[in-house]
Order: sequence, then structure tokens, then C-alpha cells
Amino acid sequence: MIESVLIANRGEIACRVIKTARTMGLRTIAVYSDADANALHVRLADEAWHLGPAPAAQSYLDVQKVLSVAQQSGAHAIHPGYGFLSENAAFAEACEAQGIVFVGPSADAIRAMGLKDRAKTLMDQAGVPVVPGYHGSNQDVVFLQQQARSIGYPVLIKAVSGGGGKGMRLVERDEDFVTALESAQREGLNAFGDANVLIERFVKNPRHIEIQVFADSHGNAVHLHERDCSLQRRHQKVIEEAPAPGMTDNVRAAMGQAAVKAALAVGYRGAGTVEFIVDGSSGLREDGFFFMEMNTRLQVEHPVTEAITGQDLVAWQFDVANGKPLPLAQDAIPLFGHAVEARLYAEDPENGFLPSTGKLLGLSFHAGEGVRIDTGVEAGDVISPHYDPMIAKVIVHGATRAVALSKLADVLRHSVVAGPKSNAAFLATLVQHPDFVSENFDTGFIDARLDALIAPDHNMQTLVGAVALQTLLSARQRSAYAMRQLRSNERSSAWDAIDGFQLGRGRTQYLPIVVDGIEQMHSVQFGVAGLMVEGAKTTDQVSIIENADGLLLMANGRQYRAHLPDYDHEEEGGSGQIGAPMHGKVIAVFVQEGQSVAKGDRLFIVEAMKMEHSVVAPTDGVVSKVSAKQGDQVGEGFAVVSLHDEAEAAA
Repeated sequence: MIESVLIANRGEIACRVIKTARTMGLRTIAVYSDADANALHVRLADEAWHLGPAPAAQSYLDVQKVLSVAQQSGAHAIHPGYGFLSENAAFAEACEAQGIVFVGPSADAIRAMGLKDRAKTLMDQAGVPVVPGYHGSNQDVVFLQQQARSIGYPVLIKAVSGGGGKGMRLVERDEDFVTALESAQREGLNAFGDANVLIERFVKNPRHIEIQVFADSHGNAVHLHERDCSLQRRHQKVIEEAPAPGMTDNVRAAMGQAAVKAALAVGYRGAGTVEFIVDGSSGLREDGFFFMEMNTRLQVEHPVTEAITGQDLVAWQFDVANGKPLPLAQDAIPLFGHAVEARLYAEDPENGFLPSTGKLLGLSFHAGEGVRIDTGVEAGDVISPHYDPMIAKVIVHGATRAVALSKLADVLRHSVVAGPKSNAAFLATLVQHPDFVSENFDTGFIDARLDALIAPDHNMQTLVGAVALQTLLSARQRSAYAMRQLRSNERSSAWDAIDGFQLGRGRTQYLPIVVDGIEQMHSVQFGVAGLMVEGAKTTDQVSIIENADGLLLMANGRQYRAHLPDYDHEEEGGSGQIGAPMHGKVIAVFVQEGQSVAKGDRLFIVEAMKMEHSVVAPTDGVVSKVSAKQGDQVGEGFAVVSLHDEAEAAA
């Protein structure tokens, strides 16, 4: 019997596993890298062991280091969580060889489902419907392009070892195929050590619906209903819900039976997810779903299944690993209410959803009945550039879908994330979009409506500016502000001083505040009772955290930065400097000094979180300087390339 478990992971999933392990009386053992020495999962575990430097390849992905800690700590079992080593067949074999229980499927099952091309062939043989495409071993560029033409555009290029949207490209035109293929191959090689790809037909109006399966070592296998994961960005899931909107009993039974058949075909054991692409053009049908892949691990979105079934899937994993039979037969698995999960990330939706790293100056969540928060961080922790920038998974359960969606939006709007930017406001807007609420959506939903989903709320920006100015014009700060105003010859005079002087009544004037780099003007009344900024009376919608540079204000899930203007200092940097969009590694530079470029030409590629981000020229010009080379690590905003127009270059 398992009495102790090493969690070979970090962040929220490590904390999640520790929680259930503790309730089952297991001794919990955490591992950590240099970057995670003070992380929440380290603080929660009974003991914690150091693995190595921050890069995952030298810590969480180092099989020998993890196994060495398991031996030294006396761990009976290893729970891999998701990501990292969770789908590494060699790791599962190594655990078994050292007498350590791997809380997951066998190495053979992981291998069978680990390569998308082989898995599709196996599923086709087992009678599970698959998407038409090329899943062979020939990786010649010309051959693959011919296959794409024969399948018919649009097609998806997928890394055969891929997952999480990495190494995946949608190609709609033949002339774009080679560039997309090269990018998918690079990303697949970087993320998974395998550049091989497959090509498959892109299903129009697609829904992404997956089935949670479980199997034990006694020949039993069941499904725990479905999850709809259609709301995606860059092929990564953003919102997950269960049950799937529009699902019927007949379609659920057909998909569930196909998923169980897939699991039995590879002798599966433990938790797994069979993912289907579904033709949503005319409603969900028994003949309208196709196998995509099987994830041989616990999924990020497993909490929504737990919410609608009342089951603890991690506890099921430990029971199966202990050799016990499944706790419930298929017809005994309940389904009640509706659950939705949102992935709250430290990212900037208004800047291409680029990761936003740094210290969490504030973090709190709006609590309520049916609300669950799975997180691996607390206020004061740091969102590291080395790992996935997830802050938390926000899960809600309600009697109906409408109730759950409304509750989720409310939690997101009233939660506070200060320091790094977050996607909370974007998520709240997304789950309340009329089309999504009315069940009119597919996997292209976000891309088709992105501008509206990330549009700024100008009324809230104005309110935030008023509240910020009211806060900064406190008694202890008023004199410093007046001195700034008096030093600016162009913007003020002695009559602008904030001294409350005006014959017969209080003084009123317009004063500036800078919110997210944009200056606003607000009417301020000064009198014997103090000062009041017009529009700042309603402050219950705004949370405020003081920062060295001014204020951080949170409203409706969005963070704003506000400060008093400083007319003594101009903004540094020039418009000709093209900076790195985030902290990352430069993996390609396409230009050199003296080269002429046109607007839209690729300048360089930065890789972060194992995803590529191409940076293009914002205008025509001549490259005056290249400040980084392939392989360099650069910080966010670092000027990799400098451009000047033709006239400047000639001068």
C-alpha cells in the first residue's frame, strides 16, 4: 500500500495532489527548482527536496534527479501531475524498475497514445472514428505539402508528440504551408524533442469535446461523462465546462463507449482523457465526432468533472495505483448541475496575451457557494518566466449553465490580481458573451471576436483615473504634487498652486493623472472640508494597492497603473527600437545591420514557455542595429533590433 508520495511537479497541480494525499493519510514529498524554493507547494508538503536550477530540463524534467530524491526520501509512489514527466514512458518504466509506484498508466499505454500518428492508426484499427489525414512517417517537405493538397485546405499541421497547442499550425492556403510547417517543426523539436508532424483535415465549425475515462487493473473501465473545451486560443484551452452544451443522452453514450473502447485497446490503467473533434455545424450527432488524441494523465480541467460527479479523481488515481477496483460502475456515476472552469493566467490580453511575470503584490478571490479555486501561488509569490504563467483555475458549479456562467463572471470581476497583468477581465467578458451564453460557439469563437473581447472599458478607465487622483491627492502628498506643478513653466503658474485659495468659496481646477500611460484631466474641488475629485465617490468597484511608482488599481478583473505626471522626465527609448515582447530566448534573427525592411517583414523570433512569437517590422526602414543573436536570453522590452527610416539612414 502507498504510504508516501513524491509529487514530481510544481504549481497548482502539485498543491492539488498534496491536498487529496493529505486527506488519505499519505506523507507528501515536494520537489523544487531554484526558482521555486519558496513556492506554495513546497510550503504545503510534509517535506521538500531541491532538484536543481530553474530551467525545467535541469530540474523537473531530469529523470535521474527525481528518482534519486524518491529513493532518498523513501517515497512509495510518484504522482506526475500533468505536463513535465507525466506522459514520459521511460520515466514510468524507470519508476517500476526501482520499485516505485507510478501513479498513472503503464509505459506501454503511454507509448501507444503518445505519438498522435500511431495513436490514430491504432484507434482506426479499434473502430474508433478518426479525422481524415496523413499520419505516416515520411516527413519530406514536398511530400507533406502534396498530402495537404490531397486532403484539401484548410489543414492542421500537428507535432506528433505535441500537446497544449504547441507544434500546431492551421494552414488555409497552399502558399503558407512551408512556412507553417517549419515553425511547427521547430516548436515540436523545442518542446518535445521531436520535429515530426502529421497533417489532418480541419473540421469546420469544430467543437472540442473530451471524455474522462478511468480504468483499473481488474479489467474495468468507465467514463465520467464529457467536458466541452471549445473556447481556445492558439489551440490552448481557455474555458472548460461540463456537461457539453447541446449534449444528448444518445451522443454521450456513443462518445463514452468510443472513449472506453480506446482505453481498453491499449490496456489502460488510471485516469485518462480521450479527446474528440466534433462537427458542430448541425448539432451534436452520433456520427459527427472524430478521435484526436488521448492524454494519458490527469487533465488541467479535471475539476469540472469532479464538480458534476461529486468524485475526487486524484483519490481514484491513488486507489487504482494501490490495486483497488474502480469505486463506481458506469451506471452509478452521477451527473448533476453544471460546472465551468476558467484558466486565470498572468498574461496581457491587450498585448497579444504575452506572459506577464513578476511579484504578486496582491491576490484574492471572490468567494461564494459553489466556487473553487485551485492555485499554486499566494500574494508575495513570483510568477516566474521559466514556467507556465498560470495563477489559478477558477471553478464554479451551479444548478444550470446560466447560473454557473453568471457566477464565474462575478468571481472573475471581483478577484484581485496585482503586479503582473492577468486575463481576468477578458475571461469575464468571454463567459458573458451573448453568443457563448446562447450556445452558439466553436473552436474559432475567440479569434473571431477577439477585438470586442479585449476592448478597453473607457468608462471604467475614467472612474479609475478619478479614484487614483483622489487617492494620490491626500494631505501627505498634496504639497509634493504642487511642487511638481510649479516646476513646469508650460503647464502651471503660481495661480495653479493647490492651496485652496479662492475668494468666497472653495477652489476648483482641472488636474492630470496618468492611467496606463495616458493622461486624463479631472475636476478637483478644494475647500475647508478637504478635496474631492469629481467622479471618485464610487470606490467600491475599485481595489487599490500602493506601488513604488504610484498605484495599482483593480476593477472588473483588470489592472490599471496610475501615477502623477512627471514633466521633468521624458519617456526613454525611441520609436525605432523594436523590443522583445516578453522575457525569453531569441531563436532566430532574420535581419542584419544596414538591411532595408518593409512593414510586416519578420525581424526575429522569441521563444517563451515553449511557444514561438514572431516580431515583424512595424514600418518600412533600415536596420541600424541588431543587439541580440540566436540563443541569447533577453528581457521584456529589450531592443533586439533598431530601425530608422531611409532619410535618417542616409543622413
